[in-house]
Amino acid sequence: MDKTFWKQSMCEDEPQPIRYDGAGAFDLGPRDVMRDLENPDMFIPPDTDAGLIPNLKFSFSDAHMTLNHGGWSREVTIRELPIATTLAGVNMALTPGGVREMHWHSQTEWAYVLLGSARVTSVDQDGRNFIGDIFPGDLWFFPEGIPHTIQGLENGCEFLLVFNDGNFSDLNTFSISDWFAHTPKDVLSANFNVPQSAFANIPAKQRYIYQSNIPCPIECQKVPDPFGTVPKTFKHQLLAQEPLIYPYGTVRIVDSTNFPISTTTAAALVEVKPGGMREMHWHFNDEWQYYISGMGRMSVFAANGNNRTFNVRAGDVGYIPFPYGHYVQNTGECSLWFLEIFRSAHYADMSLNQWMALTPPELVQSNLHVGPKFINALRKQKVEIV
Repeated sequence: MDKTFWKQSMCEDEPQPIRYDGAGAFDLGPRDVMRDLENPDMFIPPDTDAGLIPNLKFSFSDAHMTLNHGGWSREVTIRELPIATTLAGVNMALTPGGVREMHWHSQTEWAYVLLGSARVTSVDQDGRNFIGDIFPGDLWFFPEGIPHTIQGLENGCEFLLVFNDGNFSDLNTFSISDWFAHTPKDVLSANFNVPQSAFANIPAKQRYIYQSNIPCPIECQKVPDPFGTVPKTFKHQLLAQEPLIYPYGTVRIVDSTNFPISTTTAAALVEVKPGGMREMHWHFNDEWQYYISGMGRMSVFAANGNNRTFNVRAGDVGYIPFPYGHYVQNTGECSLWFLEIFRSAHYADMSLNQWMALTPPELVQSNLHVGPKFINALRKQKVEIV
């Protein structure tokens, strides 16, 4: 193939897999240019990337959408992202009055409200109830087996659900309509002490999400409970929580220390401002990420010469196995917001910078062949956003 063909076949505005050092070659065959533009660091990897790290990113935009009268849902599980064994996520929206029917799970449910508002109800194993309205930046958490409902208020709602099992599917939960549909009516009659005719119009199958009326103000739906309300609230206002503030961003950490009911899930809501970076670090559990807004670059180090860089944007899920080192850079012009979520009662991370600062400097110098200028710049205090 001569150079004339290369030039004639190449569009100037199309990226080509050629790195600054000349490595690579033109791609003139079939390709998805829009996808290449969205993933510049996968299409043209930095020369520091190497090895065989598997895919650590999946977009909710590539997930199957389940549409119902009353809302929609889509999920990212081990089916979509095989590396994500510890956690799975569901992105769901409910219309004004839309209901995620009465149900329960064999996994714990941790949720973050993205838009709008919802009313969440539940009853625990001791008959104590919870009825609460949830707004953007709020969380809820239900232990496994605890039944609950979600209903969109006057503006509807969209939220993220996270479950402590990568194999979880929200379409395989325990729903009240499904149980009724598969229970003989004489059994229902005996159980509830009403005539069989009371069940003449029950649904023939699971409803999952359905349209209903917008609920009245919460005061009119309060159900007096002889056993009282749940002793540990199922709701937490994360966005209202005082953040750790740095020049290039903010961090809000939530786990069982400030949200006691959340015994299996810990998280951090991270804001990285333009020009900022979530510092080089690692965690003590696998990390499941959800990108809320903005765009960035996530680079992951897996030891033994293995490193891979991924481009991320709103709606993406990222996953980092324990104890891979990593960082996240903001590559856009507005703040990058994302959630770090862990199957753990407590949030913990290890700062590369702090570790080195608290190690005898002679060891750091001999290990990396660095001078006093680098040693003096190390920070003994952890700074998550740099």
